[in-house]
Amino acid sequence: MNLEDIRANVVDQDRGRKLEIIDPWEGKPTGMTLWLAGPDSDTQRRARLAMMDELAERAEPDGTITAANREAARINCLAKTVLRWEVQHEGSALAFNHKNVLRILKAADWLQAQVDAFAGDRRNFAPERG
Repeated sequence: MNLEDIRANVVDQDRGRKLEIIDPWEGKPTGMTLWLAGPDSDTQRRARLAMMDELAERAEPDGTITAANREAARINCLAKTVLRWEVQHEGSALAFNHKNVLRILKAADWLQAQVDAFAGDRRNFAPERG
């Protein structure tokens, strides 16, 4: 692998990879599919930088940041890694926007865990061999 290969993979990670959300009790697909940017993508890098700015803005005068503010910043950062989706709500496609991504991620910790684990695992974003 050379530097050109590494840069090509970073660009590829910005195209995203498909994650099918799985029901944690039965292990079956929920019907929700999200495309996530990889951990080395510019998308995730920008999201992490924005999270640092958000944490700085939420800091108390003494520099401390509450757990609630840290959690809100973490979920906001995770939401920014979602590039697109196929999600149904009440029989219709749910509009893809940041507010709705946050809404889905806040619905359940198990859902956040799947998105976070997938988005952080470089194996999911390995260069495609062909």
